[in-house]
Amino acid sequence: MKKIKFENASFFKSVADIAQLPAIKNSSGIPIPEIVIAGRSNAGKSSLINHLLRNKKLARTSSTPGKTQLLNFFLIENDLFLVDLPGYGYAKVSQAIKEQWTKSLASYFEERSNLGLILLLLDIRRDPCEEDLALFSWARHYSKPLFVIFTKCDKVSQSEKLQNTKHILNELASQSASTDIPHAHFSIFDQKARTVLIEAINKELEHL
Repeated sequence: MKKIKFENASFFKSVADIAQLPAIKNSSGIPIPEIVIAGRSNAGKSSLINHLLRNKKLARTSSTPGKTQLLNFFLIENDLFLVDLPGYGYAKVSQAIKEQWTKSLASYFEERSNLGLILLLLDIRRDPCEEDLALFSWARHYSKPLFVIFTKCDKVSQSEKLQNTKHILNELASQSASTDIPHAHFSIFDQKARTVLIEAINKELEHL
């Protein structure tokens, strides 16, 4: 797959049901690969998307975590979909909606053949929650490429960042036989972090 510069992106569609997933092919007739952003509702998903795609209004941010209740698709350079998944672990929604999210996301992960990469966002200040660990374990069990992004790194000192990173990676490693966990640190206030993240994502997509 060619290198993605993340310079040209637009909102494509929101999906509430798996039957509505887009079936778009590139010029070579191959389904456009998808990378998904997953994490807690307050992990900073919308902020990362807007910073990564250089559009402050592309993904809606809210002071109320859990606002994203759909699968939101963003088309990047006509060659890649970035999919913002509903956040988990904090959203104040009914049990029925949570169950529907779980069912829909399970179907998406298991059936989507063009799922190329999962970006798991983790707040560097917090231990992984049950859903974080479950998603990581699931990805490893089914050999789905997963890349960990530590967010809100500007809110901790350098020593805390190093210490917390080691602790969280150990927590994740306990869910898998492998200790090799690709990861990067991210802050919307660090312009270099965007470049590092783009390079890391492209490296993970080289096999597509």
